[in-house]
Amino acid sequence: MNIKLLFCTAIIAPLSFLIFACGGGSNDSDTVKSRYINRQEKENVISYNDIKNTRGVYITSMCYTKTQDSITAETFNPCYSCHTNGKVPNFYNDTALQMEYNFPLEVRTNPFTNLFKDRRIAVAAISNAVILEYVRQSNYFDGEGAIALDKALPESWKGYRPDSYFNFDDEGFDHDKNNDYTGWRAFRYTPFLGTFWPTNGSTDDVLIRLDRPFREDPSGDFNLLVYKLNLAIVEAIVKDASIQLPEAIDENLYGVDLNGDGVLTSTSRILPSVKSYVGRAKGKLNRQEIHLAKGLFPENTEFLHSVRYLDWNDTSDSVQISARMKELRYAKKYAWSTYSELERVALAEQWEMQSLDSNEAQLSVFRGDYEAGLKNEIGWVYQGFIEDKKGDLRPQTHEETIACMGCHSHLGATTDSIFTFPRKLEGIAKSKTDYGWNHWSQKGLAGIKEPRVKYKNIDEQYEYSFYLKNNHSGNEFRNNQEVIDKFFDQNGNIKPSMLQKLHNDISVLLLPSRSRALQLNKAYKVMVGEQSYIYGRDANIKPMSAVFETIKPEQKTGIRKPLVR
Repeated sequence: MNIKLLFCTAIIAPLSFLIFACGGGSNDSDTVKSRYINRQEKENVISYNDIKNTRGVYITSMCYTKTQDSITAETFNPCYSCHTNGKVPNFYNDTALQMEYNFPLEVRTNPFTNLFKDRRIAVAAISNAVILEYVRQSNYFDGEGAIALDKALPESWKGYRPDSYFNFDDEGFDHDKNNDYTGWRAFRYTPFLGTFWPTNGSTDDVLIRLDRPFREDPSGDFNLLVYKLNLAIVEAIVKDASIQLPEAIDENLYGVDLNGDGVLTSTSRILPSVKSYVGRAKGKLNRQEIHLAKGLFPENTEFLHSVRYLDWNDTSDSVQISARMKELRYAKKYAWSTYSELERVALAEQWEMQSLDSNEAQLSVFRGDYEAGLKNEIGWVYQGFIEDKKGDLRPQTHEETIACMGCHSHLGATTDSIFTFPRKLEGIAKSKTDYGWNHWSQKGLAGIKEPRVKYKNIDEQYEYSFYLKNNHSGNEFRNNQEVIDKFFDQNGNIKPSMLQKLHNDISVLLLPSRSRALQLNKAYKVMVGEQSYIYGRDANIKPMSAVFETIKPEQKTGIRKPLVR
């Protein structure tokens, strides 16, 4: 199952962050930072450096799912969504993890003990009115409309300092309080399979920002059209797809053959064969200061991902994204690797997986710390913020940040370690449901058609329908009874009428009822009070039964034929 062995050990963050300044030691800014971190530790009963649970928390809680029913012996396969043969330049092939729980010794006992907690009494003690009021209060902005974390973090903070105002125009561009562009641009996408669906507990959004040269003309001045074109170029090369532009562009203005026809002319499409960026980024590419290759983002590309509660819109009678954030996640591509370098890293890991049995497998090292973020081996750094006991956002600890790394390191399903941007909607008409460049608060999931995907040796499939057929539920744990009741009959057969509805509108599956949304909000709110994230972040209300507490050596999943994209 989902146990991508990264073969290392977590590195402890520098202890200097926790030492008060004295005499000729740390300067005043370090003292302020130390006091800030110590206050967070004391108030939330956490440690920013110690590993209190296990260094293996990069292995996700979903990986402990029982893929066989203990009574009927029926086999389910949610594993294929992550563990597959990557598309070059993703050289990882972790398909075998669909068939075996390949766990190292240290994590055979499930560290995610929150999965087995019974929160029914605590959830029942929270009223609907109280939880709705809570999720509708922003913990990102303060009462004056300023970014609360920007003000709270010490001036000497080395990591990402939140700078998006979530103030989007009709093309998804973010603007600050002076109406200037921040560089962030929101995009809508088809949510990844299973856990990431709102019906399982969270809404979310993702923003992208390219480095300054991609936003500027050759003279170094900000140019919106240059930025739009470079975003479209990145989309074409990352997706390896032809990307339509909203209007025709004269290639002569930029000196770049966007459509690959060998001449500079007018075009409304960018092909993945494009050889250059435009604007100042073109000059930097020519000087080899930045790079361009299919399937890879350019250096210093950033992503901002907020994970939020499930608010309820009485007007539309539907779930909507909440003002309150559960988490704010940040990623940046800090280094470039060539295809050959990426292949060497993947083949080295694959060799170890094939050569070592689960008794020899070791845990992973992710270099970095909670402040500057943790790095994977293919050039990305990840950092995050999460709710503290009072509901404000605080920096994640080292151990909490490790939890981000498993999904974003060495999975066959990702594109340059990223899930969402390759799934971006490609519509160009702002009035249409499939318009890709805007925020979920501007246009939701309703009306988006179900995506179709290709699998090896299988005809093209509707992606979500195929997941339901193979997993028989709306999440890996198979405890989403609302989805089960909606899409399956009493004999466990999938309902064709519901699949037809799903083909035309993914919200039929992805959005929960009001009752379920509020219950999941309450369950997570209980976890916030516990500050128990290192033991799992799944918003379960009662103990999960389809999850292993212990994995046996060389334990099989029961899946005999893996599904491969």
